[in-house]
Amino acid sequence: MRNIIFELCAETIDACLAAKEGGAHRIELCSGLSEGGLTPSHGLAQAAIKCSGLAVHVLLRPRGGSFQYTQSEVAVIREDIQHVKQLGATGVVLGLLRPDGSVDVDGICELVQLAHPMKVTFHRAFDLTPSLPQALEDVITSGCDRVLTSGGQHNVVAGAACVAGLFVQANHRIEVAVGGGLQLKDAALLARLTGAAHFHGSLRRKLNDVRPLNEAVDESRSFGARYAVDTDDIRSIIHQLQSA
Repeated sequence: MRNIIFELCAETIDACLAAKEGGAHRIELCSGLSEGGLTPSHGLAQAAIKCSGLAVHVLLRPRGGSFQYTQSEVAVIREDIQHVKQLGATGVVLGLLRPDGSVDVDGICELVQLAHPMKVTFHRAFDLTPSLPQALEDVITSGCDRVLTSGGQHNVVAGAACVAGLFVQANHRIEVAVGGGLQLKDAALLARLTGAAHFHGSLRRKLNDVRPLNEAVDESRSFGARYAVDTDDIRSIIHQLQSA
């Protein structure tokens, strides 16, 4: 029987507390999920580590867009590694690509060494590489402990067959985590199809914007949607993954 690990991707302290209450095994902490995830603030990282009681892995992505970074941007990532290490984070989540889209092995090796003894996950920049099998070997060579992937597709259902192949290729040399559009309704199927033991998802639900009935909606004053995480959803997805 697989020892299933479910990681909640959280961007608020309420989501972190829901992860604890719902039985999640760990947290990937970020901000800006609408941009695919960005580095969270000092206050959020500190609160998550202090209040959740779970292993917190902090996403380090200084900006949206591509994963080819300038030297100045890599310097920011290095500073953030030192910062979250001091806060007591269990791990960091990051990714660097070369201009040709391949994994920047040398760059990642340096960051892995700097992060030690924290764990390092190579995030879904992996899915943008031209060859996922080669990228997997590169990530293993770089010393990462885990890779997060949707099999190169827009969601994990579409990429399930590829993830299954990567899991076999990894052969226990690295943890392969299934993530990217993971939904409650697909959890059991994905567990069966991929053979993986690590799963990652945000499980967030969009909250309704409550306004007085006589107040017109002014789109120019909209600051974006709000989301929340239901603890029952966390319990349910863990149950489905473990029962598959």
